Amino acid sequence: MQVTTEEPRQPEPQTAMLPQIDAAEFAVRLAGANPREIVEAAVEAMPGRVAVVSSFGTESAVLLKFVADVDPSTPVLFLDTQWLFKETLAYRDALIERLKLTDVRTVAPSPSALALRDPKRELCFRDRDACCGIRKVEPLARELAAFGGWMSGRKRYQGGEREDLPVVETDGPRLKFNPLARLTRAELNFTFTSARLPRHPLQALGFTSVGCTPCTHRPAQGATERNGRWSGLAKTECGIHTGPLPRPVP
Repeated sequence: MQVTTEEPRQPEPQTAMLPQIDAAEFAVRLAGANPREIVEAAVEAMPGRVAVVSSFGTESAVLLKFVADVDPSTPVLFLDTQWLFKETLAYRDALIERLKLTDVRTVAPSPSALALRDPKRELCFRDRDACCGIRKVEPLARELAAFGGWMSGRKRYQGGEREDLPVVETDGPRLKFNPLARLTRAELNFTFTSARLPRHPLQALGFTSVGCTPCTHRPAQGATERNGRWSGLAKTECGIHTGPLPRPVP
């Protein structure tokens, strides 16, 4: 098992010079592609320059399985907000071992940003967006500065802002691939079963979507699976998917 902890770092100078690939062209090319074919297209188009961003949450194993089948050395970026469930950390380790992933990078928030903006570790209780900003959005923006593209595990059936999710989109200077966009819940469950993928430990306790401990709850009876995130608030996304990632802060 290989898990590395990434220190916050500045974007590499050559990043801005990465050649651009047209998202619309990719969208046409991948119009009828399955998840594995989308992963293959991303890896082949940008060898060494595309990463996977994974929360190692309740549905993460499926995308990671397709990635491992194509190239288990593809960088996987795991955002450790320092508010994660211990079950998520154990699940991460189990999936790394099960799928033989060889380049999983744990990306942490900047210690100086935490000391300045959340010294008492209570920002999440008064400003959820600001907390997500320093613990997820900013660290990911720094890490992705060295890449030309990235993959997410979002699906259209998750609803909300994800209902019209494209298979390929732009994220500032990068491409963002959503290999599971068209996948149905039944197809996702079939992949779990057929590939014998382990489930997140908290699913057995009724959690359908798992993030940080202060912002994750069991969804109400009959509610959608992501209603357990930021319960009672208008917030539905952490911020890494609501628009182009910000330019890394020096």
